[in-house]
Amino acid sequence: MEHRQLGEGRRGLLGGLLTGSTLDDPRAFYEAGYTQADAAEAQRLGRWRALGARSKADHVVTLCARAGLRPRTLVEIGCGDGALLAELAARGVASVLDGFELSPPAAEIARERGVARRVEVFDGLDVPAEDGAYDLAILSHVLEHVPEPMSLLREAARVAPAVLLEVPLEDNRSARREEKREEAARIGHIQFFDRAAIHALVRVAGLTVAAELSDPLPYAHHAFFADTRGERATAALKTGVRRAAWRALPRVAERLFTVHYACLACR
Repeated sequence: MEHRQLGEGRRGLLGGLLTGSTLDDPRAFYEAGYTQADAAEAQRLGRWRALGARSKADHVVTLCARAGLRPRTLVEIGCGDGALLAELAARGVASVLDGFELSPPAAEIARERGVARRVEVFDGLDVPAEDGAYDLAILSHVLEHVPEPMSLLREAARVAPAVLLEVPLEDNRSARREEKREEAARIGHIQFFDRAAIHALVRVAGLTVAAELSDPLPYAHHAFFADTRGERATAALKTGVRRAAWRALPRVAERLFTVHYACLACR
């Protein structure tokens, strides 16, 4: 379900969680995201997802190492086109990998990669797997897209004793600007989290955070859609300023601009 991320935030029941969906037909929305008519644009978006998958896989490897978790089986819920599954397979994170995805075209691409034992389309609500079927469940850049993140998190915790989730922390000053609000609507973000909101979700789901990290992302991410020299210079400046602020005062940085946050939570 992952797309380009930018957004706007306002507080809700769990300290930054916006309820309600802007998508009348989520399946059609995400099907469109994986069926680009323009071949060049489709290839570009594929490269973007592959770039994102590398950083996400880094986060999975780091958090599993910190928590001392060595999963034999894992499932990615909302696996998109399987880019992250492919990265995890290449790194030998688990010997058995499965994926479930809302968008049939995305699931077909993931299936064609040949790295997962099983890739199936699901309804976005009920994971078609038995209790405790996996050692690790992954929700990477999914919860910001769904109307009921708690329900999906509990489903992940039902099928695995450990859940690794990653979201953009978009409840911040920069992401509240009007242009970011419009971009968030365009890419389907309907939840806007801060760290406290994720901690609350994890706690209410009956899980405990075993390891966590945040990442302001490298230049390659910020410059990916920069087409001119000026845009690339702006991306370089943005990367440098954000990384410096994040290194000096990471929690303050989270309140000023968007960083990616990942945690490994266990029952």
